[in-house]
Amino acid sequence: MAAAHPDPRVLVYTRTTAYSHDSIPDGIAAIRFLGAAHGFTVYTTEDPESFDAPLDPYAAVVFLSISGDVLTPAGRAHLAAYIEVGGGFGGVHAAACTEYDWPYYGKLLGAGFVRHPDYQPGKLLVEDREHPATQHLPTVWEFTDEWYDFRASPRDSVRVHASADESSYDGGGMGDDHPLVWCREQGSGRVFHTALGHASEAYTQDRQDLAVVGGQRGLVAGLAAVRG
Repeated sequence: MAAAHPDPRVLVYTRTTAYSHDSIPDGIAAIRFLGAAHGFTVYTTEDPESFDAPLDPYAAVVFLSISGDVLTPAGRAHLAAYIEVGGGFGGVHAAACTEYDWPYYGKLLGAGFVRHPDYQPGKLLVEDREHPATQHLPTVWEFTDEWYDFRASPRDSVRVHASADESSYDGGGMGDDHPLVWCREQGSGRVFHTALGHASEAYTQDRQDLAVVGGQRGLVAGLAAVRG
């Protein structure tokens, strides 16, 4: 078991080697806002060498809309070791669009990205009203995003918090079982993932909505505290 963190620190990683989201700075600002509100310090980096050393100083690592290959072999090894002994991991939006050739990462996140339809309004079905990430939301939440499709539903291996109502938008490809927000355990670590968060508006609107959009209430409750 990794050491506890009396003053939790969260590392937000934003490197992109493929598509780069204009919303990344707003996502960072939102996480900093929530860090100040909930007592964790936020560090940000785009440097893959940040993962070439053990990640023990951090209570959680967040991949915020990264893309493409973003880790060195040493970085992969350190991230996996960190998670297995109790580290927290948060994946936001394009966190599903990275490290395709690293099987461990696909298992860690819980599902692999395939495609998305046009950015458009739709409805999120909130299934889990007990988890801190979604307990404040209505059963049906109207939102505008890209509504990511995954290779397969991860439902059998994750705890689903919210899913897409494909009847509410055009171009969905997963049918009636389309999770978008979930958590799972990997080794002794905890993982929180949200596929939402494409546009800046996702991080600059009502801060309460960030519980799902940025996954940060879930991060605070389920990740930042996991090692302290």
